Amino acid sequence: MASGTGTPGRDAADKASDAAEDASNSKGLEVAARAGYIAAGILHILIGVIALGLARGGSGEADQSGAIGQLAGNPGGIVLLWFCFVGCIALALFQLSEVFFGARTLSGKDKLKAQAKSGGQAAVYAAIGVTFGQYALGGSSDSSSSASSLSASLMSNPAGAALLLAVGIGILVVGGYFVNSGATRHFLKNLAGLPRGRTGSAVVLLGMVGYIAKGFALGVLGVLVIVATVTNNPEQSTGLDGALKSLRDQPFGVWILGAVALGLMAYGVFMVVRSRYQRM
Repeated sequence: MASGTGTPGRDAADKASDAAEDASNSKGLEVAARAGYIAAGILHILIGVIALGLARGGSGEADQSGAIGQLAGNPGGIVLLWFCFVGCIALALFQLSEVFFGARTLSGKDKLKAQAKSGGQAAVYAAIGVTFGQYALGGSSDSSSSASSLSASLMSNPAGAALLLAVGIGILVVGGYFVNSGATRHFLKNLAGLPRGRTGSAVVLLGMVGYIAKGFALGVLGVLVIVATVTNNPEQSTGLDGALKSLRDQPFGVWILGAVALGLMAYGVFMVVRSRYQRM
């Protein structure tokens, strides 16, 4: 006679899965995850400000570590650091839950694509959150030196060099995706409830300019990674800061860097606004 209940192990797994799904759909996690977009916005605004200073002849590190380090040095910065840490980790957890629960209605390649996108975003926001937490606890990091050291280590063997070349190509592809999303306004599919009139148009313009500028910056970074790998020169692979400074040293680079800096700031403002209208 068949039993009307499942095995204890399967029942426990089902309950755990249901609990995880309920947690991913909770209002508290959604609110905290939206704070993650604000954190990303603050980060991009600060990187843009530093990059604009570089274009005007100033100094600084126009990357994630430089921006967060600048935030940490300001009055009240420790509060913002913890706010950004919580927001980024919550957004990473939300995106991770989307890998398992968000693509249930999809199948085949569409499902794999959605899961890969959510998984990638989860990794990115987790990494950003860890950096915010590191600075909140009084630590620091140097993205440029870390990038150069990692590149040197990978270039020391053929498999590592091939991986680094793939990373450079991947960054170029992501940069192209951002440019295309900005030019075609593809990013609008992720937003809901945008106001009409001038306010809504301003949000769309911020997104277009911001996506294109970020895509261009990532494109430069991807090219530098590829060139550094081909020429076996890890010193050229110095992350976003190195990419922006390399851009500054080109003909008319100061003006181009200034435009990219303003674009990154626009993207940052857009991300703050996105926290309100993002589909969750």
